[in-house]
Amino acid sequence: MAPIAPETDAALIAAARAYFAERRARVPGFVRAQFGLRGTLRLHRHALGWDILRAPVNVMLSPVLILARLSGWAAGQLGARRVAGWLLSRRVLLPTAVAKATERAIMVDLLELPWDGPGAPGTGDALARAMLAQPRLAVLVADRAGAGAASARALADYGGTRSAVAEMTTALGTIGAGALAFQSLTPGMVSFAPGLAAVVAHQAAVAAFPLGGLMGSAWYGMFPVAVSPWLTGALTAGLLAFGALMAAFAGVVADPVQTALGIHRRRLNRLIDTMEDAFTGDGRRSFAAREHYLARLLDLSDAGMAAIRMLTP
Repeated sequence: MAPIAPETDAALIAAARAYFAERRARVPGFVRAQFGLRGTLRLHRHALGWDILRAPVNVMLSPVLILARLSGWAAGQLGARRVAGWLLSRRVLLPTAVAKATERAIMVDLLELPWDGPGAPGTGDALARAMLAQPRLAVLVADRAGAGAASARALADYGGTRSAVAEMTTALGTIGAGALAFQSLTPGMVSFAPGLAAVVAHQAAVAAFPLGGLMGSAWYGMFPVAVSPWLTGALTAGLLAFGALMAAFAGVVADPVQTALGIHRRRLNRLIDTMEDAFTGDGRRSFAAREHYLARLLDLSDAGMAAIRMLTP
């Protein structure tokens, strides 16, 4: 292959940067259309199916994803580039229909790139048009093909953030419910269950009190009911299953809130930055899905609060 003139390579990079700058300008309108209330309701129609089972599985797989990402980062720091690349490229989470629909919307509507995945195919290729607008750049498109794999990984990681955001949305719901019902901090179903178990046991004991409900309320107000560990365990399992099920549809609430707060816009701009670096730079920039780490912090606080309540007499 003939060597590529530096000025030609610079022209390629300039054309690509112009393309990505145009994509950034489209982000605000795309976010309003796709993640506003109407857009997210349209998007979550895809959750009415196997996503109801995939979403709970992804909740359980999220710690594995974090372990793979942290191990990949550590391997990279130690110089094991091949191991790091393998670990960082693992797609641990199951692809949900909602995540695939989100990826398609980003590829077809925002990036205007070809799409042959689920849903209607996308044949537009705004990047190729930008490149081929100058004939001398056409030969370089193949030399940048490796950027496609990095971009695909970034797009998959973007789709995976929906699982973590769904977990955080559920956790915020339990925090609000715990504050209203028990006047305590309950960052998850594990810490919420003991309070609910105490209420259920109290109500059952009052209803079974031989002198009637009024006397039962007075009696058990002075002498609290002992809560069975079996009741607490059963309620914890049930609440965890319910929370995991709700994760499939949590985006209906989370998407409009993230749109209003500008989170979707900033996340999409980070994604575009990653793809631009893969095409025009050295490809070292990665799309960091911070939401997974925040979700795990909530899990740890949930377990900690539950342990404190169990050890507190």
